[in-house]
Amino acid sequence: MKNKSLWREYAEAIVIAIVLALFIRTFVVQAFKIPSGSMIQTLQIGDHILVNKMVYGIKLPWDCEWDLTSTRSGVSKFPLLWSCYSYKTLIPVASPERGDIIVFMFPEDESKDFIKRLIGLPGDRVEVRNKTVYINDQPLIEPYTQHLDPNVLPHQSQPRDNLGPLTVPADSYFVMGDNRDQSLDSRFWGFVKREKIKGKAFLIYWSWDGRGDLTHWVRWNRIAKIIR
Repeated sequence: MKNKSLWREYAEAIVIAIVLALFIRTFVVQAFKIPSGSMIQTLQIGDHILVNKMVYGIKLPWDCEWDLTSTRSGVSKFPLLWSCYSYKTLIPVASPERGDIIVFMFPEDESKDFIKRLIGLPGDRVEVRNKTVYINDQPLIEPYTQHLDPNVLPHQSQPRDNLGPLTVPADSYFVMGDNRDQSLDSRFWGFVKREKIKGKAFLIYWSWDGRGDLTHWVRWNRIAKIIR
């Protein structure tokens, strides 16, 4: 009887732990890994980040299915449980603000999660002129960006360096990567709907390089760094 009781206690503890983990991951905070360089220098390839899923409100996941894959073009998510393709806000808390770094469902393939910086709010007039972003005809001060390509491409070629002006629709946002010359973002595929935003990135809890000398594989200086 004691052995049976002990196994029952273990089973109950495991079930409770799983339920708590699922609740936290779904409603509170979720871990992601950065696999690409579109947000360099703010986020490096190999950064492991936490995303606050309650910052914009208490949301109910909608249109979900089990997810057995791990690869994402913008961010990799784990643990592998399920994917939800929209969120219904039950209790609004705050609205996304310009400069927030958000994780959202990629509009062209909602099975993929992307991470970008929020640039244009609903109703904003967004324009890119020779790599400089203008919001409502005023240049946006962006100390976090980098431009590695000195060439300026005309809008007839592609929208990377010259775009618009465009007006951001209601309940939508214009997002861009900090690594401007190497980012697939709203310049190419359009706006992000609010219901597709998963949350706001706020902390780097681990960072792994994996290149060069073994002693430098872990980026100790990036651990516990606040994301801004």
